[in-house]
Amino acid sequence: MKTMFFAVLVLILVAGVAIYNRLIRGRNRATTAWSDIDVQLQRRHDLIPRLVAAVDQYAKYEKATLEAVTEMRNEAMHVAAVGARGKAEEKLSAGLQRIIALAEDYPDLKANENFLNLQNELVETENYLQFARRYYNGSVRDYNTLTETVPNNFIAGWFKFGAKEFFQKSSDDAANVPLVKLGSVE
Repeated sequence: MKTMFFAVLVLILVAGVAIYNRLIRGRNRATTAWSDIDVQLQRRHDLIPRLVAAVDQYAKYEKATLEAVTEMRNEAMHVAAVGARGKAEEKLSAGLQRIIALAEDYPDLKANENFLNLQNELVETENYLQFARRYYNGSVRDYNTLTETVPNNFIAGWFKFGAKEFFQKSSDDAANVPLVKLGSVE
């Protein structure tokens, strides 16, 4: 009887340690995934001044747009909370789309090699950011599921493993492919 009680106690302890270790792995995976997003956001933030400078040479009277994007970049760089950072980055993305749209009004800018390289780097960065966001949100989903399911939730509560916040846009505008008119159909 005493041996059986001891065996059950050891089994519960081993299960608790296994659950704790899974929680740690999940939390670390989500933290690592967030650092991947942070790297891509920093890369985008580093591209913005160069892009603004390239456009500024051609669009002197578009100063308000360029200054607004620079201000949004500075704001986004100083936001720490995941949800607030997502909103700031969404505003910044919209501003970047306005800058890219300015190129349509300036044929010389569209042909400028520096601008084209910056535009390509920005598109590449946005793609990496999308992949990093998906991975992070998947990691957060798995981690949050771990912390909320029985019996994991007992261990998670005891050791204060809290839910993590998703990093997502409030709209799907960025996921939509823009409509490009190549000519009129009559």
